[in-house]
Amino acid sequence: MKKILYVAGAIAFMACSTSKEASKEDANVDLAAKYAATITAKDLGNHLFTYASDEFEGRETGEPGQKMAVEYLKNFYKSQNIVSPIGGDDYFQEVPAEWINKNTRRGTYKDTENVVAFIEGSEKPEEIVVISAHLDHEGVKNGKVYNGADDDGSGTVAMLEIAEAFQLAVKAGKGPKRSILFLHVTGEEKGLLGSKYYTDVDPIFPLENTVCDLNIDMIGRTDSRHKADPNYVYLIGSDKLSTELHTISEAMNKKYTNINLDYKYNDENDPNRFYYRSDHYNFVKNNVPIIFYFNGTHVDYHKPTDTPDKINYELLENRTKLVFHTAWEVANKETRIIADKAQAKK
Repeated sequence: MKKILYVAGAIAFMACSTSKEASKEDANVDLAAKYAATITAKDLGNHLFTYASDEFEGRETGEPGQKMAVEYLKNFYKSQNIVSPIGGDDYFQEVPAEWINKNTRRGTYKDTENVVAFIEGSEKPEEIVVISAHLDHEGVKNGKVYNGADDDGSGTVAMLEIAEAFQLAVKAGKGPKRSILFLHVTGEEKGLLGSKYYTDVDPIFPLENTVCDLNIDMIGRTDSRHKADPNYVYLIGSDKLSTELHTISEAMNKKYTNINLDYKYNDENDPNRFYYRSDHYNFVKNNVPIIFYFNGTHVDYHKPTDTPDKINYELLENRTKLVFHTAWEVANKETRIIADKAQAKK
């Protein structure tokens, strides 16, 4: 009997020691870097060659190709066991044609949908970090498919890789403290309509609980201004509502990705008006801090030649990692970032 107790005690001691060693090992591992490493150019390319293929017919709002695109996104999240915030098997936030057509002058469209997926925070689940990209493009014109590989296939597949990285952390018991909402919005090309529907009509989570929106719209190419040094990305809006968010963004880049952060278009009065031209702006209007990640326009912008073979996947990988690291830091810091520059609503 004493011998049995001795063996049991020895096993318990060894298990406790192993647990402590594993815990100590975890403490010495940079978890952000560990999970960011799962974001790869190869996986981004595998997604994008499907998502921006001719089969998806340019993902025109409400049309069959766009319906195929949203099914692709839904199936990916299901395969990763990332749940819907709506519940059950419903990953689609329906955006009715009647509402779409009242809010655009760019044509008449059918019912469409945003795609939403959700990772619940372990400590502050009521605080929501949104990562967004638009899922649509311009469809088929004069028999030519407008694939939209960069605009915004690049942002869309970046979100998938970021979601997978976060979910791997969750499976290892290292998930984010705050919740992450992956928001793929429809109808951006028709006037930022999917994001407007989310913020103005049916926010799944209260906007006052929304910590920030990291919006990705075109991060797979280079513009003519950066031919000599393609290791860049334009950041727009990072300092507009939250000094803290801007500081975090700069620090994460310096620590992990070493990209040239170009603020050329950060001026609200820039004639291109990019600050107002992507889905983050509907969050800005509601005093939610944002960062807009953008590579600038290029010769294939809004043309049928914006195809997946022209994407620089190594650049796309590193830019995606910058978004991931920023989201990781914001989601895991002890205190919520402060919107110190928010304007009082009229």
